[in-house]
Amino acid sequence: MKNKHRFLKIVEWSEEDQCYVGSIPGWIGNCCHGDNEEKVYHELCQILEEWIEIYKEDNRPLPSNISTKKYSGKFQLRIDSDLHKALAIRAMQADESLNNFCNKVLKKIISQPDALRAKNSLERDM
Repeated sequence: MKNKHRFLKIVEWSEEDQCYVGSIPGWIGNCCHGDNEEKVYHELCQILEEWIEIYKEDNRPLPSNISTKKYSGKFQLRIDSDLHKALAIRAMQADESLNNFCNKVLKKIISQPDALRAKNSLERDM
């Protein structure tokens, strides 16, 4: 796999800036923007290639990437006790375990349009 395909590229609409913004999570923050989503994506790819070349010239290792990382499906989350209690009550009201309830809530939130755009960007690279 080419180095440029190892990195997650995200192009998303910014309400604040009223344009599309491109980034490489975990390495290159918001680095390009424009009115055309596809043009921003291509500019983002060019910026990524330039950064990879700079790292090679400097004999620096490339940062780890999240697009090929394997995830276990488990993580520990620390929250305040009031939120924990509120979530536990909501889970009981829904007749679900706290784990299943939180899983559904997180899936609902993360599957909103911006997250879908990021997912499509990842699939486009593969």
